[in-house]
Amino acid sequence: MPPTSSTDPGFASETYYAPGWQPATPRVEPLAVASVPAGVVLGPVGIGLGAAGLSRVRARGTRGRGLAVAGIVVGALVTAAWAGGMLAWWQGEQARAPLAGDVDAPRTVHAVQLVLGSCLGTLPPDGAVSEVLVVPCADEHRAQVVARTDLGADEVWPGQQAVDRRVARVCTPEALGADAPDDVGLVVWSPTEASWRDGDRTGLCVAASADPLPADLLG
Repeated sequence: MPPTSSTDPGFASETYYAPGWQPATPRVEPLAVASVPAGVVLGPVGIGLGAAGLSRVRARGTRGRGLAVAGIVVGALVTAAWAGGMLAWWQGEQARAPLAGDVDAPRTVHAVQLVLGSCLGTLPPDGAVSEVLVVPCADEHRAQVVARTDLGADEVWPGQQAVDRRVARVCTPEALGADAPDDVGLVVWSPTEASWRDGDRTGLCVAASADPLPADLLG
């Protein structure tokens, strides 16, 4: 029986095929397969493998285009998540970095950024303090940090009373200079249990008055 030709998809028209036989299925491109798990675990590596796999699928006629595209997409999503996480971490670190000294213009900062000598426009109300308005000490202000103590980063929470006592040790009239007004009061700011869990180890002694203060209360 002579060989017959087939016009079915996948058969070359100029080639004869024996009944029951068909062209071998192209193999799956290994780089395309590897791109998906690499994208999940290694982000940018998945993008690279997916792109290389896609190029080989086109050049060699192998299978795996969908896997290569999936590796690129997954790798891009994981990379974007990494970048977002790094940005959030960097912003958090910047928000906790101590001030370099006296500021040149009013700005709102986290309380843990205050340093010895920082001047505040006003003393915040009683209660938890997260952000404060820092002003140049040459400007009108009604509060100033006159002492600061930092507790150990690896310490276990000792209890609110113990923390308050430790901060109060540095919050005494001796921290004030000779030119401090008589009506200046001292306020202790210490970490709370909640802020301690977030890494707060800063204790401050703030001198405050209802009237504008001199440029510098420190002795």
